[in-house]
Amino acid sequence: MASKIFSGLAVYFIFWWITLFLMLPFGVRSQHEDGELIAGTDPGAPVKALMRRKVIWTTIVSSVIYGVAALAYYSGLLNVERLSRLMGASG
Repeated sequence: MASKIFSGLAVYFIFWWITLFLMLPFGVRSQHEDGELIAGTDPGAPVKALMRRKVIWTTIVSSVIYGVAALAYYSGLLNVERLSRLMGASG
């Protein structure tokens, strides 16, 4: 039972991390675009990273993705045999 919980958390963490990297570029304005250059920094550096907002949206989006994947797995739509056939590894 504990291994299923930890496996589920590991899969969620992977979804969360990938989603975070997908969310990072949204809403970023560089110093060059904003016209507020700070001496000693790169012009492409972001003015505001908005990380709190991105972490919240990452958690929401990754939870939805994980929920859909878990629903597909527990309903039998997503299993090892079906995935192996889709990947062309049927034996």
